[in-house]
Amino acid sequence: MTLLFEPIELRGAKARNRLVVSPMCQYSARDGQVTDWHLVHLGKFAQGGGGIVFVEATAVEARGRITHGDTGIWDDAHVAGLRRVADFVRSQGALPAIQLAHAGRKASMARPWYGNGPLTPDDVARGERPWEIVGPTDQALGDGWIRPRPIRPEDEQTLLASYRAAVRRAHAAGFDVLELHAAHGYLLHSFLSPIANRGTREDRMRFPLAVARAAREAWPAEKPLFVRVSSIDDVEGGWSLDDTVAFARELKAIGVDVIDCSSGGIQGSATAAAKTVVARVPGFQLPFAERVRKEADIKTMAVGLIITPLQAEEALTAGRADLIAIGREALYDPNWPLHAAQALGADPEMKRWPLQYGWWLVRREGLLRKLGLRR
Repeated sequence: MTLLFEPIELRGAKARNRLVVSPMCQYSARDGQVTDWHLVHLGKFAQGGGGIVFVEATAVEARGRITHGDTGIWDDAHVAGLRRVADFVRSQGALPAIQLAHAGRKASMARPWYGNGPLTPDDVARGERPWEIVGPTDQALGDGWIRPRPIRPEDEQTLLASYRAAVRRAHAAGFDVLELHAAHGYLLHSFLSPIANRGTREDRMRFPLAVARAAREAWPAEKPLFVRVSSIDDVEGGWSLDDTVAFARELKAIGVDVIDCSSGGIQGSATAAAKTVVARVPGFQLPFAERVRKEADIKTMAVGLIITPLQAEEALTAGRADLIAIGREALYDPNWPLHAAQALGADPEMKRWPLQYGWWLVRREGLLRKLGLRR
């Protein structure tokens, strides 16, 4: 048994392995409702052997969507569709998970295939009009972007209520794992980063910690809570890894179980950190997960250019993280976890595959051996 394929217990939830399929926005919802696209998209990752499968960033408010195509959980009407996804993911042996998000000053954008920037007249002609957005200050993301309305104390209470209600809906939909999105320049990250907000680190952490506290109180005690962070802004004067360690310690005290260590995004793309040479190497964010794990004494999830099974296994055995998340690799190969189990010798007889596939593939392997194409 490799460590990658050793089950892990997180509070009352037990994942069959340490592989997580990251939340990946599909921009294909209708009025926040998931569709058959989401069911098939996420279902194949569960069939493909993932231990935890995440629904994409799901807006806690309609104004918190990144685009018109974002999934939502701001209304009870969203629960049934999400429950359908969660039920199927669980039926295939994976833990269904959901990421709760608010886009903040990065809301009201065009879908990526329409430019991934501010909404244009062409978008409006398609029926996708901009809406009022909010942020910690009135500072816009950049030239041409909507200027957010600064969040007032009464807005904070409304937002906290929206997060609490979204958490309760996530539980009603049957999810086993919940993650708060505090990365990539979205609302909670914009509160944290000195690039987008003012005040001391303690001042800037106050509202994100209040959201985490509200989520932990509303989420059942037996279910794990994750928080995704941008470990560094990779911008001069921005949020640093020292800041992330301090934030992680506070989150642990609240009852957060796992820190999901990403980076970048405060000034635009979530891959802003990839501008540097060091960021272009496989596993460039592993040092973030490793340091947070050691210095904040909390479980971490590593993500970002983890592309081979051996790389993932070595990261775990070296104590650099507790969970490994894959995103684009899962899009390229939805069966990446099953192929990883074979590559690492954890499933020589292909017993981890769905029954409907496994018996066919065992015959295939036998035939390839007879032909001398397998050892």
